[in-house]
Amino acid sequence: MPEDWLQLSDPDVTEVEVELVTRALHGARLSGGPLVEAFEQRFAALLGRRHAVAVASGTIGTWLALRALGIGPGDEVVASPYGWHQVMHAVTLAGARLVFADIDYWTGCLDATRAAAQVTPATKAILAGNVNGHPAAWEALRAVADGHGLKLIEDSTEAIGSRYLGRPVGSFGDLSVFDFSQPSALCCGEGGMVVTDDDALAAELRYLRSRALADRRSVSVGSRVPLQCGVSELTASLGLAQLARLPQLLDKRKAVEALYLEQVQTFEGIKPPYIRPGVDEVHWMLYVVHLGKRFTASACDQIVEDLAEAMIESALYCQPLHQQFHYQRQGWRRGQLPLVERIADRAIALPFHAHLTSDHVRFIVKTMKDSTVNVGAGAAIY
Repeated sequence: MPEDWLQLSDPDVTEVEVELVTRALHGARLSGGPLVEAFEQRFAALLGRRHAVAVASGTIGTWLALRALGIGPGDEVVASPYGWHQVMHAVTLAGARLVFADIDYWTGCLDATRAAAQVTPATKAILAGNVNGHPAAWEALRAVADGHGLKLIEDSTEAIGSRYLGRPVGSFGDLSVFDFSQPSALCCGEGGMVVTDDDALAAELRYLRSRALADRRSVSVGSRVPLQCGVSELTASLGLAQLARLPQLLDKRKAVEALYLEQVQTFEGIKPPYIRPGVDEVHWMLYVVHLGKRFTASACDQIVEDLAEAMIESALYCQPLHQQFHYQRQGWRRGQLPLVERIADRAIALPFHAHLTSDHVRFIVKTMKDSTVNVGAGAAIY
């Protein structure tokens, strides 16, 4: 994409990152060395968790988490089909069956009551996400999980820095998963992290993540078939630099959020940003505008095209999994999850990163408002 476009995301990289990556390049190891270990330790400390295991992506991390929990063929995992990173695919990769439940209309996160209604004797876990940075209702989800003897997996791939009930996201699940690809505020290009307080689970995650040098002559290491899905020293060095700057990264994004809030005050017919009770802080992954009920999915496609003509990158926030081919072959159909569909049809992600200025944001919002006039009058959906 040409540099003069206003891009959906643009990582915040400084000389701090360049210096640490350069040091890593001059090191004796580029794979699985001391920088990976330091990144894991500091990330765990940030969240107050006992263990952090660096992995190749949030999806791979979730797959490893499911394997560590012994979840596979014949098992079910309850999840929402709504999200950006769509780590729910990991359930399918593990051989288990995804059972979808509808969302809380205001937060976009998995609804605990609706999730409970989908639990069967085959259910082994609930996989719930902090969608676009907004924390899920973790106290209610924990009650459902504990009440049915299920594991609770927290998808925090979209929510680093957000806080709920005085605790950071990533501290609520039996295992919690992060992703460091774009458009994450902490961006390493690729990579992720699984955190847990369970010593046995952490050991199993590390076993499954990769084979060690000491395993070269082992005859038993393949008993549970480890993968090769860790991160490099280069990725870890970038992660360490971003982690050290995380408060600054989040503050700069908050300033851009304030610019958007100022401009959308006069944008009639959109759902205003919502923060549920108990949420202390939300750090949005992307700035998402929820259009009114009169807008169709095709109208939103036209808005995305209009923005592109003005060299503004945007995207529909989510194509729900239950409307995708693989899951439709399992019997899922449009109409089964009306709240997911109602929001997904009309949620457009706009550029959101620290390099946007007030003029940029003003131009983005004005262009979108002009486009909505062209495709049809909006109406409030709340």
